[in-house]
Amino acid sequence: MASRNGSFNEGVVAGALLAPLKICFVLLLGLVGIVVVAWIIDWTFVFKVWPEGIGRLKGILAADLARGIELAEWQNGVSGAVTGAANFMYGLVFGVTGIHDMGLRFAEGAALSIPDTIVRNSYLANREAIDVAMIGTQLLGVRLASLTMMAPLLVLVYLVATADGLTQRAIRRACGGRESASIYHRAKHLQVMLLAMGGVLVLIQPVSIDPRLVGVPVAFLIGMLARLQWACYKKHL
Repeated sequence: MASRNGSFNEGVVAGALLAPLKICFVLLLGLVGIVVVAWIIDWTFVFKVWPEGIGRLKGILAADLARGIELAEWQNGVSGAVTGAANFMYGLVFGVTGIHDMGLRFAEGAALSIPDTIVRNSYLANREAIDVAMIGTQLLGVRLASLTMMAPLLVLVYLVATADGLTQRAIRRACGGRESASIYHRAKHLQVMLLAMGGVLVLIQPVSIDPRLVGVPVAFLIGMLARLQWACYKKHL
């Protein structure tokens, strides 16, 4: 019979090995969910709200792409990373699934089998919705690249706030101050919620907006919460 400590160690090792897979799986599900939500919002605005229809969505894509390239050049980065992210997202959704190649094959006008004819008729009947999804997927890739370029600012603000918070904690401990585990955990969870809400807002919004208008305030709030979190850290370092 295995000891309790042995079972515990096996569970820890298995958990450590499976943790990256779980994180990747959760991130993949989250990305799929964001793509679907972005499609629904794009379809709603293209077919129900915007008089210009798909032309408005193309304009948003062009504006966000130009802004993303400008942001990359401002950071001395590679401007091709923005278009590369858009093409990667498009290929991941429509290239891997074969929808892109299927559309090209149907456009050739060659003779098709009965199953392919049925699929072609369905494809043509939903062509506008598919085009909107294709443009929306590229737009999502552009915005993901723009968010990635905001990461250095976020990391810098977090590190500075953490250092200041730990300094404040040391001062409070030296003066007999008290820490608060509840404030620590609330500030930590609020940071996660703020990052998630800010990221989703940038990714699925139906308008063109500079990601810095969202990223800079979010980074500032994250810094305030991180400082509060580490200033109230209760355990010994």
